[in-house]
Order: sequence, then C-alpha cells, then structure tokens
Amino acid sequence: MTKHTVTLTDNLTGKQVELDVLSPTMGTKTIDIRKLTKELNLFTYDPGYLATASCSSAITYLDGDKGELLYRGYPIEQLAEHSTFLEVCYLLLKGELPTQAQKEEFEFIITRHSMLHDQMQFFYRGFRRDAHPMATMVGVVGALSAFYHEDLNIHDPIQRERCAHRLIAKMPTIAAWSFRYSRGLPFMYPLNKLGYADNFLRMMFAVPTEDYEVDPLLAKALDVILILHADHEQNASTSTVRLAGSSEANPYAATAAGIASLWGPAHGGANEAVINMLREIEKSDQPLSHWVARAKDKNDRFRLMGFGHRVYKNYDPRAKIIRKLANEILDKLPPGNPNQKLFDIARELEQIALSDEFFKERGLYPNVDFYSGVIFLSMGIPVTMFTVMFALARTVGWISQWNEMMGDEESRIGRPRQLYVGSPRRDYVPVAKR
Repeated sequence: MTKHTVTLTDNLTGKQVELDVLSPTMGTKTIDIRKLTKELNLFTYDPGYLATASCSSAITYLDGDKGELLYRGYPIEQLAEHSTFLEVCYLLLKGELPTQAQKEEFEFIITRHSMLHDQMQFFYRGFRRDAHPMATMVGVVGALSAFYHEDLNIHDPIQRERCAHRLIAKMPTIAAWSFRYSRGLPFMYPLNKLGYADNFLRMMFAVPTEDYEVDPLLAKALDVILILHADHEQNASTSTVRLAGSSEANPYAATAAGIASLWGPAHGGANEAVINMLREIEKSDQPLSHWVARAKDKNDRFRLMGFGHRVYKNYDPRAKIIRKLANEILDKLPPGNPNQKLFDIARELEQIALSDEFFKERGLYPNVDFYSGVIFLSMGIPVTMFTVMFALARTVGWISQWNEMMGDEESRIGRPRQLYVGSPRRDYVPVAKR
C-alpha cells in the first residue's frame, strides 16, 4: 500500500516537511502534524479545534452529513430499539456487547454500588436550598474522591474500572438527591430490585409515606434518552474530561470538570432554551406564524431553539428516535395538564419545521434537544434539572473516554499552543515616569 503523505513548504525559508496522512476506520483522513514544529518551527491555528483531532478513539463515530451516530460501530437506532442503557454502558466501557452472563454481572455490580456514603448527606446540607442542582452536582461528584481514595491509582486498570462502576451507579442517586434537596424533600434511597431508570424516577418523585409505582412508559422513555445521550465523540465536556484527566487528575475530579463544562448554555442547556422559548411564545399571545416569520428574518436576532445542529447537517438520528417517544408520552397525558398549551405549541412548531421549505433547505430539523425538554417536562422534571439529566446520561461516555485515554500510549498532558497577539517585549517604566 502506498504511503499517503502531504508535503508542506514554508515559502519564506524554502524549507519543507513531509507529513503522514492517517486513515481512520471511518471518516475524514487526518494529517499528523507532530513534526511541523520540530522541522519548521510552526504551530497551527484552529480556534475551537474545528479541524483538529486531539486524540484517536475507538468509542464513538458520527457523520454529520449522513446523520449517522455509532457506538463502537453499532448504529444508535439499533441500540435504542433493542438495547438497554446499562448494556450500552458495558459496550462503551468494554468495546463489545455483553453476553447474558456478563450483562447480569454488570447489572448486579452497578445496582450494588448505587448508594452514597452516609456522610455525603452533610455535603448536600452545606449548600443553600436554592442552589442550582448543577452546582451541587459539580461539588458532590468532585468530592467522591474523598470517600473512595483507596481506588485512585489511575494506572491500575482494575481500580479504573471500579471508579467507572461507582460513577455510573451513583450518578442517579447524586442527581436525584440534588433535586430533592432543592425542594426540601427527604432523600430516597435506591432499591436493588428496580432497574436503572426506574430507580432514578422513584428517587426523584417518591415520598416515604406512600408507595410509588413507576410508569413503565416513562421508565422506557428515560432509558432510551440515556442511551441517546451516552456519548457524542469529542464534544466540549468530553474534551474537558480528557484535558483534566491528561494531568493524571483522578476520574471524579475529571468528571466534575466535565459537568462544569456541560453546564454552559451553549452545550448542555439547549433543551432548557427550548422550553424557555416555548414559554415566551405562549405568554406573547402572538400567533405562531409571527415567531416563524421572525426566525426567517436574517435581521432579527430571534432564533427557534431546538432546530438544526452544529454537527448534523442532515436529520439528527437521535431526534428521529426521541420524536416517537415524545408523541407517545404527550398522547398519554391526562386532560388539564398545566403544560398542555406548551406541548401543543411544540407539536405545531415541529410540523412547520418538517414541512416548510425554508427549514428543509437549511437542514433546520427539530433536534434531540427539542424533544428531550418536552419529555422531561411531561415527566415532572423541572427545567433546572434538564442539564443534570444530560450529565446523568453522559457520565458513561466521559468515563469511557477517560479510561481509553489512560490506556493510550500516545496520550500526553494537554497543552494547547496559542497565537500571541499582545505587546512585544518592553522594559519596565517606574511609576513616576509614566
């Protein structure tokens, strides 16, 4: 096979460097620029890393033009239809789908690690009641290393695996307790007889004085949503986990860094923005055509939230799956639901976007965030918890990416370069002469 290379010439000095072109299993070929600085004394400039591969990974592949998302090679559509979230967790961590025996063992391990150390209750009580649940999550997840410091040798694969199990298992409890504390409700402990999604819903909404039955449709919907959000290649929060972990920070600290990155409205807050937009439309008493016209006006800063995607130029494959779930849940809602008008607006907007040529020509289809916010709200999950739900799902992706990095011989501590545009060297001037 002929070796593929690219030759780069510095027109100023005439020097040349031959750079290897790496061929991935799928996707765009990548130029290996590691010799560039050594041989030509040049850096590359790529704000936001839009054209830079910071690592090699065998976990997730996405093709935005085709609207394709694969976990370890398996299409997201097949996993959402046939798999469970915990089975997908095993796949992301281990690289292969489990056998029946492996699946049962993994589910047993995760279930038995779902409780939190009793002293962590005092950690929650140190926050104000009105603290944002994401602020609580950042603190509590980061504090896990203080309770499980016996397994922090990140060079030991067995200890890394134990950390991964703890994070996947305890995140529903941490998330639910963040909500309970903000509402002044007593903490509910997990039940080993319940599944992953069922347990979370119970810890969120049950009270000690009454029995609580989990709605199977809501549990299934939540399980699918968790699968759809489990990983998404090198996004901002995943890159943050890798960068923090590259310094050999413990996995709890690296995951807390990922949660902090996810908290940003440009990343994890998109479904919250959808609900805020729907509420703005509802309160305005303006016809929906008014808002659609504003969205089409290039001179108007108003945008329809939840439409289009930075990566997917075609229909987001996750949105196709979650759209069906959303309609099943909304059709089941009892009459008089306080959010009914909101849901009606969402459905009407969806139909406009799917039929209007303006949206179709620009690939502005409803994305996964458009539907997930509506589903969460119909479940009784408040807007302040939306990003927490994202973190709950993405934890397995973060820890899988971190674990892969720790076993990668080519991994180095992250140290991006910069294009310095400040003052050139100058001498200090005493204050009396300035």
